[in-house]
Amino acid sequence: MINIRKLENELWESADLLRSGSKLTSNQYCMPVLGLIFLRYAFSRFKKVETEILSNRPSRGGRVMPVEASDFRAKSALFLPKEAQYDYLVNLPANVSSLSLVGQNGNQLNSLGEVVNNAMELIEEQSEQLTGVLPKNYTVFSDELLGELLRIFNNSALDEVGGDIIGRIYEYFLNKFAKNVASDDGVFFTPKSLVKMIVNVLEPKSGILLDPACGSGGMFVQTGDFVESEGMSANSTMTFYGQEKVEYNAQLCLMNMAVHGLSGVIKSGDEANSFYQDAHNLEGRCDYVMANPPFNVDKVKSESAMNAGRLPFGVPGINAKTKEIGNANYLWISYFYAYLNEKGRAGFVMASSATDSSNKDRDIREQLVKTGDVDVMVSVGNNFFYTLSLPCSLWFFDRAKRSENKNKVLFIDARNYFTVVDRTLNEWTEWQLNNLQAIVHLYRGETDKYSRLIKKYEDSIEEAIATIHEQGCELIPLFSRDSVEPILNNLPLSSEIDYVKATERLRSTLDMTKEALKYEEKEQGKKNKKQRETAMSAVVDSINAAITLISDRRWLIDKFGTEGNYQDVLGLCKIATIDEIAEKNYSLTPGAYVGVAEVEDDGVDFKSRMNEIHSELAQLNAEANTLMQEILKEWEGLK
Repeated sequence: MINIRKLENELWESADLLRSGSKLTSNQYCMPVLGLIFLRYAFSRFKKVETEILSNRPSRGGRVMPVEASDFRAKSALFLPKEAQYDYLVNLPANVSSLSLVGQNGNQLNSLGEVVNNAMELIEEQSEQLTGVLPKNYTVFSDELLGELLRIFNNSALDEVGGDIIGRIYEYFLNKFAKNVASDDGVFFTPKSLVKMIVNVLEPKSGILLDPACGSGGMFVQTGDFVESEGMSANSTMTFYGQEKVEYNAQLCLMNMAVHGLSGVIKSGDEANSFYQDAHNLEGRCDYVMANPPFNVDKVKSESAMNAGRLPFGVPGINAKTKEIGNANYLWISYFYAYLNEKGRAGFVMASSATDSSNKDRDIREQLVKTGDVDVMVSVGNNFFYTLSLPCSLWFFDRAKRSENKNKVLFIDARNYFTVVDRTLNEWTEWQLNNLQAIVHLYRGETDKYSRLIKKYEDSIEEAIATIHEQGCELIPLFSRDSVEPILNNLPLSSEIDYVKATERLRSTLDMTKEALKYEEKEQGKKNKKQRETAMSAVVDSINAAITLISDRRWLIDKFGTEGNYQDVLGLCKIATIDEIAEKNYSLTPGAYVGVAEVEDDGVDFKSRMNEIHSELAQLNAEANTLMQEILKEWEGLK
């Protein structure tokens, strides 16, 4: 079985190593590399669709009719001329100039960079959406570097895991580049867990979706995944519109959509500046609005913004001297509401400060709350963005709330609910997203969805335990009976799971695996050492995943039971009425309503622990002073 995370990381490290060996900056490298992954994905999709077409292809005189571009358009896939197909490019000889190749415009192709540029032009001819979008600056690479990049993304493992995984790898690279080009103002990537949370709460099925600050198109891609998971075709049921002022980001958006088989209308440049333009004339027409707009933008020209409309609650505070709006957060909030039709839903990321900002912002917020259309408010903790460490909030509007919730708002404080990825980055895992979505389902009275989630947990835990047993059996040829039997005998049975006991047994099994590795290394030495470590690592990873899965289930069950009875949970969630919100001066800060959960006693004596820490610190200081004296002596000896 292919380890996708490992594959993603290996491909990134290989590609990034080539960049570090070149003279290219991250910004120069980003678009061309994403373009190559796009080519690889398009080719994988092309071959898959070609096989489907040929399976039902009529024949004449014993010959199957050749496929045509129209056949591919009918299946929402790109047709690739031979010279744009990945296997053609990757198999070109080193001395391209000796082939006397001619481009589509009759120009001589003397380098691999020129051949790849030509491939991009050929693809653009097949898709109006991609015209002028794909990177065509591959001559900045040497033929050697470009050839190596082509080979990296021709990894045979990609064929084994399928085209959809190449789409995931594309997103992985987009993610990594967002982090790497932050110093070059590359703030165009909204973390997937935030986007998924927005999509999960809105649950888009059909209609018009607008993102007026669409960046690299993450909202569209996740919506496409959601619709497809519901058994529908996103291109058939959804119509995607986007605005993005920065043309570079709009190119990424169109490539990102194309690599996932989505079509949409994206406008960029000055005509797409959402402060001054409703580029698609969508006011009052959208079924869904999703966005992660830039926070706290200042110096927006007030007269131009007012002339552009979409301000149902008036204009935020204006500097009388400069005639500028000092903070555009409530311009965005007003736009998102104004775009919705009478049944529309909106979900967006916003600076945390906007939930209780004062003056004109407060007046707009009061009007907004009184509409009864504010649906859900979620506080998000620090470090969810690659380029921003500050907390944020997720806002949700619903203009067709069920009557029981019309004058209520669900507040969720999720600042302390997340998984640490590394020192500077947090995220919500798939199951944590499911748990947060479950709270929304219960607020909406959708207990059937809650029940399905509980069943999904039970099935997944059973499957996880079964997988560990299978992996445990794979240890038998590599380990002695003394090592393997205790592990297999200690594992819980998937058919009779007591979740508390299962967790205890899984944790004790983790200790056994460490002892087993030590024992076998002592007994067998280096013989089969790598295979033993790889096999045991798989077991350990699966055990940890199962423990986490059981823990995530318990987190939900402890609060709402197996039946799904909504209740306010101190420190986590509360349903507040408009009257309660009015009493708090129309603040929409979740923490103001959910309160603070009691801190569980961890059994540690505070005074004793502080004395231990003080002693440890004194010892470290003494060691540091000793080390400094040694360094100074060495330094004196060098004079």
